Amino acid sequence: QVQLVESGGGLVQAGGSVRLSCATSGGIFSTYSVGWFRQAPGKEREFVAAISRSGLTTGYGNSVKGRFTISRDSAKNTVLLQMNSLKPEDTAAYYCAARSDAYYGGSSDSEYRFWGQGTQVTVSS
Repeated sequence: QVQLVESGGGLVQAGGSVRLSCATSGGIFSTYSVGWFRQAPGKEREFVAAISRSGLTTGYGNSVKGRFTISRDSAKNTVLLQMNSLKPEDTAAYYCAARSDAYYGGSSDSEYRFWGQGTQVTVSS
């Protein structure tokens, strides 16, 4: 069973960049597809990005497309989320999630079985 630990969050000014990491352990990294989701206070959890087992297939939520990039580092068993041109509306707790039953996990949070504890990103205007 895989464990997920997010890191890299913090306070950043609008227009700035942050890179989040999702470190995995306890499983075979190449067998998991991974997604990033976020949740702001009082709002529903929102799909941010997803990446396939191989890293060849990626997908993004409409609100982050063109600004965020998801990638995976097989040597470090880590999935990265590079966040550029940040906006105050990107402020949220960011979670990574994994599933082993699909090559590409997609945008539905209910399909992901394993979740990290989250990391907070706050974008000031």
